[in-house]
Amino acid sequence: MVFDPKKYKAPKAKKLPVILLLDVSGSMAGEKIDNLYDAVNEMIDTFVDLELKETIIDIAIITFGYEINLHTPYTPVKKLQGNLGRFDANGWTPLGTALTMAKDMIEDKDTTPSNVYRPVVVLVSDGQPNDEWRQPLDNFINDGRSKKCQRFAVAIGNDADRSVLEKFTENGAFVFFAQNAKDIADQFKKVTMSISQRATSVNPNQIAKNDPFTPNEYSIETKTTTKQNSSLPSQKVNTPIEDEDEDEDDDDEDFD
Repeated sequence: MVFDPKKYKAPKAKKLPVILLLDVSGSMAGEKIDNLYDAVNEMIDTFVDLELKETIIDIAIITFGYEINLHTPYTPVKKLQGNLGRFDANGWTPLGTALTMAKDMIEDKDTTPSNVYRPVVVLVSDGQPNDEWRQPLDNFINDGRSKKCQRFAVAIGNDADRSVLEKFTENGAFVFFAQNAKDIADQFKKVTMSISQRATSVNPNQIAKNDPFTPNEYSIETKTTTKQNSSLPSQKVNTPIEDEDEDEDDDDEDFD
């Protein structure tokens, strides 16, 4: 045996993709859009601190209002820190088209490669969708790679359609309510805290099914034939995915 020091490679850190779907419709103009921008920057700062650990976090941002834009493609948080472009609020709330863009982005393995942890998708809105959103939402949560993503939502103000956001998360515990513009930062911090706990857990591929702020309740997501009723009390689930298409998620499994 010939000793070759070049064959010893340090393991590469896997990435945890975070996709923000941000409502930038006209009703978000003013204090709301400014506070949302500040809240996203605070999230980025927190994630930069986490990168002292083994997990690397990339953020992508899709904004939807007058237009549906890939505001920020997947970008390492260190590069985003201090360089996040402003958000412009105008137009309506085309949620369905935004979900379609996000799903296409997740399904494309050139854009969202296999050697990453299961992505996190955060939907933020202060209103009601004004396009056809039901089928895109059903496709997102039930078909392909996107159904494996962890999903959070932030409702801003009383005009936000919380029932739509609960359909998106399939769990009322993962919908956070900001009563007004000043409350956006606090609710966004809750999302950031939950993602941070997952990123620094023993297995970042595992997703909390119940209380997003209890690290010891991280358990493998399970398949069900019926959607969870958010009005019913949640139950702990500790059974791994078991069907003919998916194997048990573990720390080394690729996102396929």
